Amino acid sequence: MKKKERGRARKIIIIVIVSLLLVCAAFSVGVNVYMTSSYKKLTDTAPDGEKFDCILILGAKVFESGGVSAMLADRLDRGIELYFAGVSDRILVSGDHGRTEYDEVNTMKAYCVERGVPSEAVFMDHAGFSTYESIVRAKEIFGCESVMIVTQEYHLYRALYIAKAKGLYAYGASASKQTYAGQTKRDVREFAARIKDVFSVIFSVKPTYSGEKIPISGSGDATNDK
Repeated sequence: MKKKERGRARKIIIIVIVSLLLVCAAFSVGVNVYMTSSYKKLTDTAPDGEKFDCILILGAKVFESGGVSAMLADRLDRGIELYFAGVSDRILVSGDHGRTEYDEVNTMKAYCVERGVPSEAVFMDHAGFSTYESIVRAKEIFGCESVMIVTQEYHLYRALYIAKAKGLYAYGASASKQTYAGQTKRDVREFAARIKDVFSVIFSVKPTYSGEKIPISGSGDATNDK
């Protein structure tokens, strides 16, 4: 290949690569703008008196001592508040219990029960390893058709997108009560997670675990493992 032809080929390759990068960037920004603008209207706007199959509280960091992170405490407090307001008579706490030594859901249930929620009203999803899995399992394992999702506002947009895409009637309740350490890092991670979950929805990705059905209309104690 002549030097001139090699230069032309190199230029075409560079143009193609740059074009692909621009398309990817435009898609990524578009997904994020769409989720934030479309699902903000479902945050803290549920019709008065609306009853849901469950209040779905999404998990976050817990400590070996049995304590919960500030972010999770705010989610739990908001969910408990909604429970006593009559939004639902069931709470579903969903988080990571994939290892014996790390257990978000029993810690979350204990927090709710200590604050007056009956044990039988609190269900645990031990395999809510991601936002996507928590929502899919709420429908497929627990039989929920309507959910009030509780998490921080930046996280709600994606959760509501997944819920609607999976055919759930869903609204969100924001648990954003303070400024949380490390939020910039979370915002960057959330930007990428929104793109990932668009593909999770498109390809109907299966949760890590399925398992037997546990009707949300029953007793939450059916999910106890201790």
